[in-house]
Amino acid sequence: MSFAETEHMTLDDNRQKMYAKIAEVFSNHVPFHKVIGFEFEQMALDGCRIGFDNKPELIGNFIQKILHGGVTATALDVVGGAMAAVGMMDKYPDADEQELGKRLARIGTIDLRVDYVRPGRGDSFYAKARLLRSGSKVAVVRMELHDEKDTLIALGTGTYMMG
Repeated sequence: MSFAETEHMTLDDNRQKMYAKIAEVFSNHVPFHKVIGFEFEQMALDGCRIGFDNKPELIGNFIQKILHGGVTATALDVVGGAMAAVGMMDKYPDADEQELGKRLARIGTIDLRVDYVRPGRGDSFYAKARLLRSGSKVAVVRMELHDEKDTLIALGTGTYMMG
C-alpha cells in the first residue's frame, strides 16, 4: 500500500468518525429528537438519511392518523442540518473532536421551507437530504420525507448558518 493510499484511508477513517459524532449529537443530545426516535441511516457527503417509526405521540390528525406537520418539518430540518454539518466538516477533515464540537454548536437554521405534498400516513418514515451549496457562512440543503412505501410526503429547502 502506498503512502497516498494510507493517507486516504486515514482521512476516510477520520471522516467516518466525524460523521458518526454528528449523528450521535443530532440523535442523542436533543431531547425532542429522542422523543421522535430519529435514527441515522446514512451520513455521507453525497447524502444523509434518517428514519423513524410512527407512534401515537407523533399524530397530528388523530381521526385520520396523519403525522403531525411539526414532526414532518422537524425531520426535514434535522436531516438538512446534519447534511449541512457533513458539508462543513468535509472542509476540515483533520478537525479533532473539540473543534468539531465548536463548529457544530454554531450551526443554526436560518430558513426552512416545507411543502406538504401528501398526508403523512404510514408505519415508518425516512427523510433524506442532499447538499446544494456549502459556503463558508451558509449552506443550502434540499430534503424529502417519504413513507415506507417510498411515497413522497413533503419537500423542504433549508438554509443553515455555518460555524
